[in-house]
Amino acid sequence: MRAMLIANPKATSTSRRARDILMRAFTGDLDLVLAETGHRGHATELARQAAVDGYDVVIALGGDGTVNEAVNGLLADGPSADLPALAVLPSGSANVFARALGLPGDPIGATTVVLEALRAGRYRTVGLGTARHPGGTERYFTFCAGVGLDAEVVREVERRRHAGSRADPSLYVRTAVRHFFSGTDRRHPALTLEQPGRPPKSGLFLAVISNTSPWTFMGRLPVNPSPKANFGRGLDVFGMRSLEIGPTVGAVVQMLTARTRPLQGRHIVNVHDAAEVTLRSERPMAFQLDGDYLGEQRSVTFRSVPKAIRIVI
Repeated sequence: MRAMLIANPKATSTSRRARDILMRAFTGDLDLVLAETGHRGHATELARQAAVDGYDVVIALGGDGTVNEAVNGLLADGPSADLPALAVLPSGSANVFARALGLPGDPIGATTVVLEALRAGRYRTVGLGTARHPGGTERYFTFCAGVGLDAEVVREVERRRHAGSRADPSLYVRTAVRHFFSGTDRRHPALTLEQPGRPPKSGLFLAVISNTSPWTFMGRLPVNPSPKANFGRGLDVFGMRSLEIGPTVGAVVQMLTARTRPLQGRHIVNVHDAAEVTLRSERPMAFQLDGDYLGEQRSVTFRSVPKAIRIVI
């Protein structure tokens, strides 16, 4: 079985020594080629070439950004039964997609699970989401997208990481609190949520689009704005019509305790199992996919793509 291991050498929790150990673990089962990423978007290029060259498996060793790029490379020409399967070895700071699949949160533990699945021929086909804005190409996401405050925090975290800050849960929490009080516009909602055949929902400050649950993790604690979201259904959306302290704190508490029931409140908007939603804004708003900041947009359309990719699990 031919496999390509796409490794991000800058991933948070993987040293070169650990990567070499993982390589040796797969040697007896796979004809394995190592490809290290050297720039943003490189994992997409490598995964696309692996699909063209007829590899059986692409293994993504890195964080959620590396996995997202690999998925977009594999699906560059759309879903197909002939594409390589994807295996994930999490080594980033959050690893939301891997953990949502039930994989261990470390690359060594995940390697054991992936090897057992490969030997048994076990695969799981999961749905994904896509996002497209005017003038842009359609891009897949694995677990979440965001427009507004959520994406603004991602942008600020990326800035701090580039300045040398370590990516860990405390960085996200500190950045979110600081930006909430001093960085974002909490007075003028600009977003409108549209669904085909339904009345629009306007006056939103933020929207989180989920392809699975949880949305993210705070260390080991799952954060669940849309607890009913899963890989086998359409997209779920959580939105806020107020960023006053009371409603916001109430929503955060529910996210940290919710397990099956959608969040409640007169300032909360929920959508479940949607095939397509569009978010329009009166002004350019921050936009992110799978924790990767993608600039500002006035309109983004999100679609559910059922049974989009095979996962070794």
